[in-house]
Amino acid sequence: MSLESVRAFFAERAPEITVIESSKSSATVALAAEAYGVEPARIAKTLSLRVGEQVILIVASGTSRMDNKKVKARFGGKPKMLGLDEVADITGHEVGGVCPFGLKTPLPIYCDISLKDFDEVVPAAGSINSAVRIAPSLMAELVAAEWVDVC
Repeated sequence: MSLESVRAFFAERAPEITVIESSKSSATVALAAEAYGVEPARIAKTLSLRVGEQVILIVASGTSRMDNKKVKARFGGKPKMLGLDEVADITGHEVGGVCPFGLKTPLPIYCDISLKDFDEVVPAAGSINSAVRIAPSLMAELVAAEWVDVC
């Protein structure tokens, strides 16, 4: 279902973007980089966080590390990663396939400035073996993301 919701998202908003599927798992940054033939930094990982009562998604470069102090300063609370079951229930995507597209529940989405180093990034597309190739600026525009510096 999740892969289908991502396909429907792109069919409606950016039909020129095609979801690519790999026979290999792309559930981690390293696996995704290998599966799609890109450097790990180009993988756009989506972090599912709870800050206080709010759930947010932060999309960042695959090699960047979230800075808890920056997140706390920006969002007003200590970030906590969602549990495995929560991720699927809230986003509609399984862990390893979480992305800002075709979400089950509308969520605030933020793109870390680490993505601006690239003309094209490769975020997951709803499953552990799917992705898209997209310009970070277009991704942010399509999901109405706000740019932040939290890594």
